[in-house]
Amino acid sequence: MSSVLVIGEALVDVVHSSDGGVQEYPGGSPLNVAIGLSRLGRSTQLLAHLGDDARGEAVLAHLRASGVEVVEGTVRPGSTSTAQATLAADGSASYVFDLTWELPEGPALDAALPQDPAAVHTGSIGSWYEPGAGAVSRLLQRYRATATTSFDPNVRPSLMADPALVRERIDALVGHCDVVKLSDEDAEWLQPGGDHEALLASWLERGASLAVMTRGAQGLVAVARSGRAEVRAQRVQVADTVGAGDSVMAALIDGLAEHDLLGADRRDALRAISTDDVQTLLAHAARVGAITVSRPGADPPWRRELLGV
Repeated sequence: MSSVLVIGEALVDVVHSSDGGVQEYPGGSPLNVAIGLSRLGRSTQLLAHLGDDARGEAVLAHLRASGVEVVEGTVRPGSTSTAQATLAADGSASYVFDLTWELPEGPALDAALPQDPAAVHTGSIGSWYEPGAGAVSRLLQRYRATATTSFDPNVRPSLMADPALVRERIDALVGHCDVVKLSDEDAEWLQPGGDHEALLASWLERGASLAVMTRGAQGLVAVARSGRAEVRAQRVQVADTVGAGDSVMAALIDGLAEHDLLGADRRDALRAISTDDVQTLLAHAARVGAITVSRPGADPPWRRELLGV
């Protein structure tokens, strides 16, 4: 069974619905990816930053319930970060953050980290928000020698004091990754008015083997060295879109594991992935994403739901 290490923020989404209701859910893009992977049957560890408060304990309980192992050093004194998510009538969400992001470093962390995960994923705020972003970059570079690396920038402009610096950091991380996933909104922020598929193709030139873009109801498009693939989104009644892209990311990593394409020793095979196999990956990701948007909050499916068990 392929193991995955996910590095990035874990927090609490305080969701304000269009009818005035307020609910709290464990969230954060990397946390959601870790939950999605574990529910799909992948052995998953999460390195994050949580406070030792009631919200932090709720997040830990959520992770344990889905089988995610938390790397020692994730829980630290202080408050757990929050994202105030306001839902529009169509289920889309906008966010305002109260965030602390830093990671422990040194011998204690080295001893706690897994030594040989097949894949390492990072993304979102944790990949470019200081003071933790530097540690994330160093860990990703360290693991690239042995693992497949993946990245989802999941841009949050409201947190960016210096957008130009964030763009530089995103570009640098792309250069260390085998798989990159972003949304069409991310692509527009990175390259306003540009050719978004050309942006994906440019990431292959930087060294990525697979670049995927989500486009909401229009589905997913991907480019690999073998060519382009596309799938339409499945038609479902949308509850909200919270965690949808994260579920897609988890499904992509899960699909690569199914195709025996995880691990640095499989990098050449991943570079040579066929368009048919990419199409299969996208179809799997679209199905997982459709289930997630059909229910409130970031609630990705379990493997048994996909199997109809």
